[in-house]
Amino acid sequence: MKIYPLQFQPILKERIWGGTKLKTILNKPITSDITGESWEISTVENEVSSISNGFYKGKSLLELINEFPEQVLGSKVFQQFGKQFPLLFKYLDAREDLSIQVHPNDELAASRHNSFGKTEMWYVMQADPNSNLIVGFKEKSSSEEYLKNLESKTILSLLDTRAVQKGDVFFLETGTVHAIGAGTVIAEIQQTSDITYRIYDFDRVDSNGNTRELHLDLALDAINYEVVDAEKKYEKVSNTSNEVVHCSYFTTNFIPLTEKIAVSKNKEFFTVYMCVEGEFSLDYQSEIYQYKVGDTVLIPASLSEYEIAGTATILEIYIS
Repeated sequence: MKIYPLQFQPILKERIWGGTKLKTILNKPITSDITGESWEISTVENEVSSISNGFYKGKSLLELINEFPEQVLGSKVFQQFGKQFPLLFKYLDAREDLSIQVHPNDELAASRHNSFGKTEMWYVMQADPNSNLIVGFKEKSSSEEYLKNLESKTILSLLDTRAVQKGDVFFLETGTVHAIGAGTVIAEIQQTSDITYRIYDFDRVDSNGNTRELHLDLALDAINYEVVDAEKKYEKVSNTSNEVVHCSYFTTNFIPLTEKIAVSKNKEFFTVYMCVEGEFSLDYQSEIYQYKVGDTVLIPASLSEYEIAGTATILEIYIS
């Protein structure tokens, strides 16, 4: 395998709640004023990322994994997941509130959809004044209380709404009722899954006057009715990988980069960098690769020695 850092064509998604910040803030080539998502690295069925740089340009990520599984994924990841790429990386622009929703765990998702569950995390890249997110219940609830308030359209009275600002992080285990609020740009890291149970959508209609499908019955036994502590506090030491989230599905570190860092890692897992602010370069075998805010790069597992430099804020993600 020819080893180098891989980038991908963004898979852009129009959403009823989307806007234009993916272009104005993150430099994505959107052509619609309601673009809500940029899928940066994906192997979701029918939404597989295509490599946009270097020797393998035009080849899909799955094709490369099928050809060189351990070199791309790493020995540990390959042992655990085979030739599946287990994570999905996105940027989201919420011009309006997203629907209130919940994701199933691995067991429910496997039995119902032959899919992974959808544990995820959010990093707030930008937030307008008075922006907020919904993360779980204010107090311990129950399916009966939830259904009663859903029917009376008072479900928001049960849910924990958090004011947010740039740099805030929320870790959403499966079963957590949640919604991204209007005015936010989010970097999202999640299991490879597109399974979402929508439970309330503010009675919105699309341009044709249609409401979006709800999944009330499916959601009922997927919801965690306990109070959750979703917000993550973390260190921000310069030029260091500061751990933000560590779970069985992924680890995410926060790197405030101001100088050159030498990186040396084993070949057990791939690494992904999401540039959430500024610009940085990566030097691998004297070849320089340049990245800016909004860029996402996959470092194949067999690429184990390199340097990064610049003035940037980077999310570093891997499976450990």
